[in-house]
Amino acid sequence: MSDRDRGRKASRELLLRQLDLLFAHARLTQWLVLLAAAVLAMLVWDHTPRLLLLSWLTIICTLALLQLRTADRFNRCPAEQRLGRRWPILFHLGSCLSGLALGLALVLLVPVNTFSIQTGGYAVIAGVVLCVSIIHAHRFSACLSFAIPGWLLPTVFLFFQDDPTSPYWGLMGITLFGCMLLAGALIHRSSTRTLQSNLRNRALLFRLDEARQQAEALNIQLTGEIEHRRQVEQELRHSHEVLEHRVNQRTIELQQTQARLSMALEASALGLWDWDLESDLVYHSHLEEIFGLSEPQLTMRGVLKPRLHPDDVERVNRALIDHFKHGTPYCVEYRVRHQQGHWVWVEDNGRAVQRDINNRAIRMIGTRRDITARRQRHEQERLAATVFEATSDGIFILDPDQQILAVNQAFSVITGYPARDVIGRKLTSLSNDPETLDTYARMRAALRSQDRWQGEVMEQRRSGERYPQWLQLAVVRDTLGEVTHYVGFFADQSISRKNEERLRYLSDHDPLTHLANRSLFTHSLDEATGMARSQGHSLALLHVDLDRFKYINDTLGHIQADTLLCEIADRLRALLPDAFVIARLSADEFVVVKQNVPREQLGELAERLLVRLAQPITLGDNELIVSASIGISLFPDDAGNSLQLINRANQAMQHAKQMGGNCFKFYSADLPDPKVDRLHLENELRRAIAEDQLLVHYQPKLHLTSNMITSAEALVRWQHPVRGMLPPADFIAIAEETGLILPLGHLVLRLACYQASRWLHQGPAAIRIAVNMSVQQLRQPEFSAQVADILREARLPANLLELELTESMLLEQSAAVTANLSALQDLGVKLSVDDFGTGYSSLAYLKHFPIHSLKIDRAFISELDDHSRDSAIVRAIVAMAHSMQLQVVAEGVEQESQLAFLRTQGCDEVQGYLISKPVSAEALTQLLERRHRDSQRQLAGRAQRSSSQI
Repeated sequence: MSDRDRGRKASRELLLRQLDLLFAHARLTQWLVLLAAAVLAMLVWDHTPRLLLLSWLTIICTLALLQLRTADRFNRCPAEQRLGRRWPILFHLGSCLSGLALGLALVLLVPVNTFSIQTGGYAVIAGVVLCVSIIHAHRFSACLSFAIPGWLLPTVFLFFQDDPTSPYWGLMGITLFGCMLLAGALIHRSSTRTLQSNLRNRALLFRLDEARQQAEALNIQLTGEIEHRRQVEQELRHSHEVLEHRVNQRTIELQQTQARLSMALEASALGLWDWDLESDLVYHSHLEEIFGLSEPQLTMRGVLKPRLHPDDVERVNRALIDHFKHGTPYCVEYRVRHQQGHWVWVEDNGRAVQRDINNRAIRMIGTRRDITARRQRHEQERLAATVFEATSDGIFILDPDQQILAVNQAFSVITGYPARDVIGRKLTSLSNDPETLDTYARMRAALRSQDRWQGEVMEQRRSGERYPQWLQLAVVRDTLGEVTHYVGFFADQSISRKNEERLRYLSDHDPLTHLANRSLFTHSLDEATGMARSQGHSLALLHVDLDRFKYINDTLGHIQADTLLCEIADRLRALLPDAFVIARLSADEFVVVKQNVPREQLGELAERLLVRLAQPITLGDNELIVSASIGISLFPDDAGNSLQLINRANQAMQHAKQMGGNCFKFYSADLPDPKVDRLHLENELRRAIAEDQLLVHYQPKLHLTSNMITSAEALVRWQHPVRGMLPPADFIAIAEETGLILPLGHLVLRLACYQASRWLHQGPAAIRIAVNMSVQQLRQPEFSAQVADILREARLPANLLELELTESMLLEQSAAVTANLSALQDLGVKLSVDDFGTGYSSLAYLKHFPIHSLKIDRAFISELDDHSRDSAIVRAIVAMAHSMQLQVVAEGVEQESQLAFLRTQGCDEVQGYLISKPVSAEALTQLLERRHRDSQRQLAGRAQRSSSQI
């Protein structure tokens, strides 16, 4: 079916669904019209001529009955006839007449000068018109056919009245009509999209079912073809043997009768060739059938041999030489080019029938035949056999008595039975379970009527293990409809069941410590608080947070940190075996829920926890003593629900950590709230940006080849008027969450560019300045233009500005980010990847984005002396970056050994406390001047030594 036909079919189905909905709601809309007519008649009964009113009611009732009768006839019609053009015409005509009748009622029956009746009448008609229009809105034309005559007519009528209130009524009617049309259009679009989506889903399900049926039919056809081709091959082999025997007999009888030989050759598909090796002439029969040639006599080297496939020439020559020298049989298969250009497989048999006095062959006779079809069948059979053996599902073939004829390798792997042990046995003999045998009995009954069965069977392996098996059986019939075979496919369901159980366990437990995770903890805590509330019990929540865990993680690495967390979890389980739930909420945060424990015992329990957790832990060659901070909250004393219980335990834990850690605190109302402190810090940060409290310090980078400081990284600091100098870790996260990162980042970029410009124009040297970027800045469409403005105002060349990005920024699929990066490249600004190797580490962005350099994260540099894996990672990053023409910067260099290693690996720049900590612009200026003077003295010394040597 073409795309145009499918589109036309979809449109017809959409129209049919809309008509069904219109006529399905016809009864409701007519009752609404009749109800409005009754209410309006009561309102104007004493103010309108009775004959006019009764005539109008008669018209309304007649139209309603006609609409209802039309809807009943439509519903009784078949689906094909519902698409006739008369149905939408009848519906729209009836809807238009009903709306017109209501509209005329407002014009003819409602007195204009009676406000109360006019108000009631317009309210009733407006409500009905609005309801009916909304009901018909899924087909916008139906909505308009009722709304325009029903509401627009009286509205226009009001504009032409002389009384002072009617134009205002008309204005209100026009406004309501516009709103009605807007609502109807929106509902129509939403309904149409919903119907189209439903139709597409139905079509997709239909196509999926067709594809499944076609696949099953192909499997059945493939099985039948395999058996058929095996039979044909056997018959061909038998025919070939008989034919070869006949050819040999005819060759022996050649001298007796030429006529009989000719008849035999014509009756067979063999081409007879007679090759005179001295003259190279060849007589060949059936040339037209095999080669597409018409000459009966031609040369071997000049005509036939050039037609050999290049890959087969050596094999044919070797077979001929072996036959001439050693008398081995000459029988070889090879390809020749047909006159029409395609390749033909031939089988060539022959022998030397005449030799000279030197035993050199001078004449050779043989036969040649086209075996292309046989080769193709053989290839198809080999492919089918490969599929049969390679599939991971077990496959078996049964005879009509359901005895096993063949099984594949997967059958033996799953069941444990080798093929030799099951071939010839009944399928049901492999199991003695009554339930399984009963399932097989139902299966046989289904196959007699449906030719297909599938379901789950509990089978038994050879080892005795029972396992669930999803079994599918199909019947293979011959042309007469008789059953010839049964083909079965089955899959081992035990692995998927284990995976499902594993997934269920992982959804509720932490995979590292096997404690409850946040989801299970939240559910368990809700259950515990519910029980405590209903039974009048108390509940205690202990929030345990390890002190300085991040430092341990950064120092010893993730593997040993994970081992530490497992040990902490084991100690909690051992010390609190009767806890209602023990869970791990995040990296180093654990929670414990206890029931009906007095406050004094909770304090003793917390003391025991601190003592137990503080016992030494051996991790590899390191012995650690870990402390913890514990916050305790009680239900119902401190909290009325589970969420308050968690928050207040966390608040108490934060207070314990602020007190120095290795202690516990109960929640009390006078504890300081860290959230309030964070709110104060956010407000102060806004003031700090406005009042220039932010400073920029610079950490230089050493260029290893020249041993010169050629660049520096700009790092922001907050000179807080009360708290003193604050590092970025104290306020950057707040700036990211609140959006203050945009003005903060703009300020840092401007300060850094102006300082780099002063170093360029006033000395002591041109320094490339590196500034860290936030992804929120890159998302701003005007960001690249802002960078260009700052560079222009600061008079700083673009190549002296480097923007450091994280891997997550480059992986974000955003048009604004991509456009900004492209624009920055066009400006000439350098782009580098910060903390390379610790993020997503997807190398795809390295070829899609204009990256200038990679900065190796300090986590790999800090352990260069201890772990060979870190050394290997650094070598790999340097080699990969240089192969892509990228610069490599190593941060966190604090030891001479690290610097020496990076020099030997060809790292371009290094940064760390060994070179310099972050310093103010004035301090870095002095450092640059000092290094510049040292460099000048070294150059002068080298020049003096060179002149003295001369």
